[in-house]
Amino acid sequence: MAVTVKHITLWRKELENKAGTLAGTLEPLAKAGADLQIVMGYRNPGENTKAVVELYPVGSKKTTLAAQGAGLTASTIPALFVQGDNRPGLGHGIAQAVAEAGVNLDFLMAQVIGRKYAAVIGFENDADAIKASALIKKAAAKKK
Repeated sequence: MAVTVKHITLWRKELENKAGTLAGTLEPLAKAGADLQIVMGYRNPGENTKAVVELYPVGSKKTTLAAQGAGLTASTIPALFVQGDNRPGLGHGIAQAVAEAGVNLDFLMAQVIGRKYAAVIGFENDADAIKASALIKKAAAKKK
């Protein structure tokens, strides 16, 4: 499988950092039939009482209404969803290519399941996301 790089919109919400708030946020989306591929939840660094949930995709009218009803809004952080076959050194190759181009990351979440690699990468602006998209494809195509 060749690497795919897709520009995505994460939906996010700041919420109370307590038991049940994640489940309560996801419930309306589940009831609307959302098939989420990404769910990230984390406590705000340095602030024990607040947390954030980010998710993708929200696309149909029904899931958009459910997301909005749950207090989620479309994030303004440009993001890429990267998927493909994993191999040793792939993450480093991508990070190196992006760094050499002077592109700074806002965030990175990556994982490997079996032989497949998936990552969500956030950028400071759209131009950096566009530039990084080409760099990621090129770095992933290199054989080590």
